[in-house]
Amino acid sequence: MENKASSETALDHQIAQRLRQLRQDRGWSLDELARQSGVSRATLSRLENAEVSPTAQVLSRLCTAHGLTLSRLMQLVEDEVAALVPRSSQSLWTDPDSGYQRRIVSPPAPALAGEVLEASLPPGTRIAYDAPPRPGLEHHLVLLDGALSVTVDGRTHPLRPGDCLRFQLRGPNAYETPPDAGARYLLFLV
Repeated sequence: MENKASSETALDHQIAQRLRQLRQDRGWSLDELARQSGVSRATLSRLENAEVSPTAQVLSRLCTAHGLTLSRLMQLVEDEVAALVPRSSQSLWTDPDSGYQRRIVSPPAPALAGEVLEASLPPGTRIAYDAPPRPGLEHHLVLLDGALSVTVDGRTHPLRPGDCLRFQLRGPNAYETPPDAGARYLLFLV
């Protein structure tokens, strides 16, 4: 049985290979990708060589530069997507800086428009994104446990368990938990 550390290392290497391939497919140098994404050339080099684990912020910027959702990137990292995705087979990614976890419950597939993610944020965590990976991307967020505030289009929405926030991303957005409570939620992307 593979342990968690070796599984995460393998995923980091797969992400590194895919990021390099995406850049090369566009014919971009590291300098050009740095200009497109706002991520330093040095960081891009370290990511592509799997010397560091990417953070949510960095992956968001790279996905935006490539016009991909994070889930689509992760789907490209894995070889194939089956109709049934047992929990034990679902990709789990952890942001090394914040502890934010993102499980790809229903990975994107070429013939299907939607995808489902399960995410959890530790107490006192703020994750902010500069831009959507694709303008107008439709989201349906259902808070399962905890407390969460989501800021979209400059408006902050405090959520309680069972609440659903529906929105289309067109600009910066942020997810924040209070100091005394984390959050676990489902995110449906269409």
